[in-house]
Amino acid sequence: MISVDAARCCYCGACVSVCPVGALDLQETRLAVSEECMECGLCLPACPMGALRATEAQVRPLPTIRDSCDVVVVGAGPGGAVAAWEAAAHGLSVLLLEKRQEIGSPVRCAEGIGHDALLPFIEPDPAWISARISSARIITVHDGRERVWQAQGRGERQVGYVLERRVFDRVLAEKAALAGARVQVKTAALGLLREGQRVVGVVAEGPWGRREIAARVVIGADGIESRVGRWAGLETTLPQQDQMTCAQFLLAGIDVAPHCTCYYLDPVLAPGGYAWVFPKGGQRANVGLGVQAGLSASAPVELLTRFIESHAFLSQGNPVTLIAGGVPVAMPPARLVTDGCLLVGDAARQVDPLTGGGIGNAMAAGRLAGRVAASAIAAGDVSAVALSRYEHEWAAGIGRQMARNFRLRARFPPAERCSERFLSVFAMAVGGSK
Repeated sequence: MISVDAARCCYCGACVSVCPVGALDLQETRLAVSEECMECGLCLPACPMGALRATEAQVRPLPTIRDSCDVVVVGAGPGGAVAAWEAAAHGLSVLLLEKRQEIGSPVRCAEGIGHDALLPFIEPDPAWISARISSARIITVHDGRERVWQAQGRGERQVGYVLERRVFDRVLAEKAALAGARVQVKTAALGLLREGQRVVGVVAEGPWGRREIAARVVIGADGIESRVGRWAGLETTLPQQDQMTCAQFLLAGIDVAPHCTCYYLDPVLAPGGYAWVFPKGGQRANVGLGVQAGLSASAPVELLTRFIESHAFLSQGNPVTLIAGGVPVAMPPARLVTDGCLLVGDAARQVDPLTGGGIGNAMAAGRLAGRVAASAIAAGDVSAVALSRYEHEWAAGIGRQMARNFRLRARFPPAERCSERFLSVFAMAVGGSK
């Protein structure tokens, strides 16, 4: 039977098109081979990645490649890309690894960011901005009745933007590359290299084989599912009550206000969380819903469908994408660093606990991590003590605001998040004033 090398396969479907018995099936992000396979071999030359072999016995393992650099960043989301960009700008040799074959895809985000959070890193560009946001509506639902609050931007400044993350993330990675970082896609980290308790690199695998990459500092930016933190001995497990579980459709063919985001606080439909409508231009919007894990017997995608069906202006639309995932709404772990390793972004739980927004925080953490790594390497000391400057500066800056919002979230149980006091707090958090 034909075997598939998952590290090489890009699930393009070329092999499926030439199979005479239909034994190959492209299933989302993997290629399945059924027992009907005759091993005729027609698919082998059709594969552009060399990912297929006639039998397991014929698979020749790719050689282990040994490499080294100053900094390895695992994960090319906004946090990882900015960390690589910053470290490279300080003259370090940097390798940015992304396990997916396309940076920015699939999107696992509502794609909103505040103007002030974006501007320190990059000038807004129509190429990756879907909508400019100048106001927000907050709709509370209590006993089946809706109340609407309007949050306006301060002065003439924009409240923020809805991004096109598939483009935006790639632009940040390109910035890292232009600063001198090497970017490697479809290359997954499999583990860490250690010398005693110190992290000294990563083991990674991609289409070109397994790599042992020695590094003076490893930056883990590998998302909510971060394994780098666990491998490094950092406690990153999320309590159930500190995770939002979410689903989102991109709806096309709906009539929405083009410059206004909408938040629906309904303790019955979205306990512990909220539903949202973020315009993306051209009669499109990200329409999603997040609930506090463990508070609903129904899956978020079911609740989201119910929410859409209950609003005529949404139910007339068509879903053209579906994404799902989790959002940490916790305080960062007690430790974000260990000898030779730092965590940033969702991997470090650096998401606003009140709103679930994390793009700006991730970029700020990435920049700080890149600077601290560069300083530690220049001083010849990458111990946890030296890298703890990252923890201290984070806690004194955005971390302080996160801690305040975490306390506010804890102060208002899910059933009380329709009160006027909570709305005042929430309105400020989403970028305006009630």
